[in-house]
Amino acid sequence: MVTKLALLGAGRIGKVHAKAIASDKRAKLVAVVDAFPEAAQAIADETGCAISTIDAVLSNPEIDAVIICTPTNTHADLIERFARAGKAIFCEKPIDLDVARAQACIDVVKETGAKIMLGFNRRFDPHFRAVRKAIDDGQIGKVEMVTITSRDPGAPPPEYIKVSGGIFRDMTIHDFDIARFLLGEEIVSVFATGSVLVDPKIGELGDYDSASIILTTESGRQAIISNSRRATYGYDQRIEVHGSLGSVAAENQRPVSIEVATKDGYSRPPLHDFFMTRYTAAYAAEITAFIDAIETNVAPSPSAQDGLIALKLADAALKSVREKVLVQIT
Repeated sequence: MVTKLALLGAGRIGKVHAKAIASDKRAKLVAVVDAFPEAAQAIADETGCAISTIDAVLSNPEIDAVIICTPTNTHADLIERFARAGKAIFCEKPIDLDVARAQACIDVVKETGAKIMLGFNRRFDPHFRAVRKAIDDGQIGKVEMVTITSRDPGAPPPEYIKVSGGIFRDMTIHDFDIARFLLGEEIVSVFATGSVLVDPKIGELGDYDSASIILTTESGRQAIISNSRRATYGYDQRIEVHGSLGSVAAENQRPVSIEVATKDGYSRPPLHDFFMTRYTAAYAAEITAFIDAIETNVAPSPSAQDGLIALKLADAALKSVREKVLVQIT
C-alpha cells in the first residue's frame, strides 16, 4: 500500500516535509499547493508531484492525506475542511493561536472521526527518544527534574514576529510539548520571565526574545526551560532529565561529530545551523509514524489534544510574564 499525500505550503517547513515524505517508500507526494507559484514549482520539479489547488485536493478521492504547512492563521479552517472530506491530516503546530478556536477545530475533528497528527517533531528525534527510553527502562529512577535548553541561532524578522503569536506560542511551544513527553505527568502551574535582550524591535511589537520558564506537576516534578532568539555558536538544543537514581542527557548535535586535539587544545566542529538540518531524522521519523497510523488505523500521536495543551501552556507563560504571577493550569 502506498499512501498518497498532498503538501499544502511549499515554504521552508514544506520543503523539509517533502524530503521526509521521500524517505518513506510507503508514502508518495502527489500534489503540492502554494499561493506562490514559484515555491510550488520548485517542489514539483524536485519530487515529480503535480501542482494543485485546495479545492482539487479536497475533491480528489485518490489523495489519502494532507500535510499542512501553511501560515498558522489558516490551520484550523484547513483542518476542518479536510476532516469533513475524510482525509487524514498532519498539521504543523499550532492548530491556531487562540485556544477557543483550536478547541472548536478539535470538536470538528472528533465529530468527523478524522485522523490528525500535530507536528511536534522533537518527540521523534532519536537522541530525545533515547532519553525517554532510559526513563521508561527505569535507568534513572523516578523523574524529578527536566532541564531544556532551546536557543535559536538568530531572531526572525519583525514581519514574522507580528504573525507568529510570540515566542511562547511559536518557539517555546515545542519545549512545552517535550517537557510533557519527558515529565510523564501533566503540568499544573507555570511561572515565566521574559526579556528583550536581542532585538529592541521585538519588544516594540510586544514580544520577548529571551525567556525562562518553570513548569511544575501535581507531584512536584519540575521542568526548567531556557529560551533565547540568539545563539552565536549555532542551534542550541539540549535536554537533561534528573531522576532518583541518576540522570540522562542529550547533548548538542553537530553535522560532523569529531574532536581534534593539538598543542593548542581541543576543538570540535560547529553545531547545526538550524532546525532544518538538526532535526532531519526527526522529521523523517515523524512522517513514518503518520503513515504507520494511517496503515494500522490507530490514532496518531502527538494528537490535536497535545497541541491544545501546549497552546494553553504558552498562554499561561505569557500571562505569567505580563502579570508577574504563578499561573495555575485548569
